[in-house]
Amino acid sequence: MHERTYLDHNATAPIRPEARAALIEALDATGNGSAVHGEGRGARATIEAARARVAAMVGADPRGVIFTAGGTEADTLALTPDFSRGEAPLGCDVLLTSAVEHAAVLRGHRFPAERVELLPVDARGRVVLEELDAALERTTQAGRRALVSVMLANNETGVIQPLAEVARRAHAHGALVHADAVQAAGRIPVSIGALGVDLLSLSAHKIGGAPGAGALVATDPDLRPAPVFAGGGQERGRRAGSENIPAIAAFGAAAERAGASVIDEMARIDALRERLESALRSEFPELVLLVGDVERLPNTSCLAFPGVPAETLVIALDLAGVAASAGAACSSGKVTASHVLGAMGVPERIARSAIRLSFGWSSGEEDVDRALGAFRRVWPGLLRRARAA
Repeated sequence: MHERTYLDHNATAPIRPEARAALIEALDATGNGSAVHGEGRGARATIEAARARVAAMVGADPRGVIFTAGGTEADTLALTPDFSRGEAPLGCDVLLTSAVEHAAVLRGHRFPAERVELLPVDARGRVVLEELDAALERTTQAGRRALVSVMLANNETGVIQPLAEVARRAHAHGALVHADAVQAAGRIPVSIGALGVDLLSLSAHKIGGAPGAGALVATDPDLRPAPVFAGGGQERGRRAGSENIPAIAAFGAAAERAGASVIDEMARIDALRERLESALRSEFPELVLLVGDVERLPNTSCLAFPGVPAETLVIALDLAGVAASAGAACSSGKVTASHVLGAMGVPERIARSAIRLSFGWSSGEEDVDRALGAFRRVWPGLLRRARAA
């Protein structure tokens, strides 16, 4: 049995030691953060310390951090027609979002279908700004306000969107702007102020925290989306339900570590990815490197081996000790045509052969060595079968 190497950080990252320690410490404590006794005050202190750490990772005001159960809930909370700022209603009439968003945005929003417009992307997966301008102009002329949602970095390709420019153009039309930053946070520097967005979604387990925690971060703490859950007054009335204190504590610890190390880790992980891609391109001429010529996350490779179905290659790599993923994998474990690659105009033959390799904080040179060894072992047989088919 070969040693395992994990190259699926974009799906979930191994828990960081700091996060594990914070999780266990919080599990060993007792107290509800809404209670006024000593145990409750201790629980509240844990929550608020984590809130400050998450806010610091993205340069936000801690009062704007709303803890959720994960990135999906953060997106759903953000994508509502109904906002308020203080006591004043602030409604949005239409949702403008890109065609390459995560399913949490495309399926999780709270707008009627007829009030949603998908913005096209170019061949590299970036939003076509002129199409955004046209959609914003139509919305303004109709006397409506838009909510614009564009992800910072794509989960399948790693492509980074021109989000600051998206926000600038949207705000010129009075729109609110949300960004799904789940894949970007902890992998590149993220500043909510520099991006100019109003709302930012985060997820703990993508940065080495524990599953079960995420956050919606608002630039203006008084900007309040309509709650998803009715109940108690937790999270300043913005998200009902007793807080998941152990997962929140781990989130805070992971955010602090990720924020402190992001610059050094970018360079280190980029070198690992470049070494792997260079070797694969040299040894396997059939390989197609998707979006290799555009700004993308330093940890993400989207590769295609035309003629070999993505699921076949992923299974073969798994048997050889490498955890990779098909870029089009959904929650059910089935592999379907990627809507991301489809929106980019990638031919179906290539799109159905695309896999994703994603590095992270736990990756090292030995992972590159093992991955290359695995490709060398499995590829000749897969290629022979593909040519015989």
